[in-house]
Amino acid sequence: MTGLRGAYSYRDDPAVPPFDDSHAILVFDGECLVCSGWVNVVLRHDRAGRFRFLTAQSPLGEALYRHYGLETRNYETNILIEHGCAFFKSEGAIRMAAGLGYPFKLSPALRILPRRLRDALYDLVARNRYRIAGRRDRCYVPTAEHTSRFLG
Repeated sequence: MTGLRGAYSYRDDPAVPPFDDSHAILVFDGECLVCSGWVNVVLRHDRAGRFRFLTAQSPLGEALYRHYGLETRNYETNILIEHGCAFFKSEGAIRMAAGLGYPFKLSPALRILPRRLRDALYDLVARNRYRIAGRRDRCYVPTAEHTSRFLG
């Protein structure tokens, strides 16, 4: 898979500005209503405050996409960075959902499906996400209550 690198590899990449990676971070398409909707679900259910968020369109988000060899024009996958490791597509979504509590914590059961099938379904939604839910004219803006959970 594109983008596999060692833990914390972005720290050694001069093109990636330093950032606080002490929490798991979801890098998401801030113009996508499906992606923004997922961020709102996570904000509502992440009572422990485990996750931080970063729009892919931000300078840091774009640097991370380039670091992992991902397309910066379409942002067709979210990146979950956890303990310095990046997870993409279905694996990133499953890992993130599992950290949210019931019923989301049941998501690891989806690993019964082969990764190729899970990622193919993820890609199908990702390619059609603007048709499914639409697109914002500008990036996601968090509420004042959640501003501290966003990077960049």
